[in-house]
Amino acid sequence: MLQAHSLLWHYLWVAPNVLLLVLGLLMWRRGVAKQLPAFFAFAVLSAAGQLATYAADVVPWVNAGTYWRVDWASLLVEGALKFILIGEIFAWVFGSYVSLAKLGRVLIRAVGTALIVTAAVAAAYVPQDGHFGIVSGAHLLEETIYLVESGLLAFIFLFAAYFRLPWNRWLFGITLGLGVSACVHLATWGVLTNGGLPDSKRVLLVLLNMATYHVCVLMWFYYLLVPQRASKHAAPPAHSPQDRLEPPARPTHEEELEVWNRELERLIHQ
Repeated sequence: MLQAHSLLWHYLWVAPNVLLLVLGLLMWRRGVAKQLPAFFAFAVLSAAGQLATYAADVVPWVNAGTYWRVDWASLLVEGALKFILIGEIFAWVFGSYVSLAKLGRVLIRAVGTALIVTAAVAAAYVPQDGHFGIVSGAHLLEETIYLVESGLLAFIFLFAAYFRLPWNRWLFGITLGLGVSACVHLATWGVLTNGGLPDSKRVLLVLLNMATYHVCVLMWFYYLLVPQRASKHAAPPAHSPQDRLEPPARPTHEEELEVWNRELERLIHQ
């Protein structure tokens, strides 16, 4: 064990990831995983990686070198899965504009992968933070992932709001949970990396990260598994569940997006 942890620490590290595995199982049994393959892969693999990191932390015979190899592998896999997922979210939100959706998905995946690799290489050469007892390079890698993730998600939200693009309930819940987690983690890791805080305050910030992620997992349970209540004045849905992933309807004011999509398609086929 690298350091002693409280019962709350153990719970907040294990419970969200166990719940995420349960969510993946329920998605598989209900057929939701086939419609959300990127999120399903993220849920299962990222949870497995975090639980492996937890095991490396608490097992007494695991040394620091082995722990960090497990931790870095988990970070890299989770970061790659996040950018694949964000690319899929972009493609679904802009699904009515095929060329824009395809280009956005490819760019997000390519840029995300390049940034993860760059951050990993840079983090490998960052000196250790002896005060906190962990490698500062891991902070750099994690902050880079959260920074890019929060920026991409904010862009999708703002762009969709500007053009009045409709949101599917599933996709909105997934994006909201990712965004909340990324923003809180980015803020707290920024404070932690700058140092100057006593150990008690640093532990509180880490617990805040873990608690936020727990809330986001519960949020995904709600949006993905709890049926939406139909309004008393609205007609019942034609299909069940109502959250089937279908290309969103085109917004009323779509001229500008239509022009972009048409010009992009023309350039592609030149």
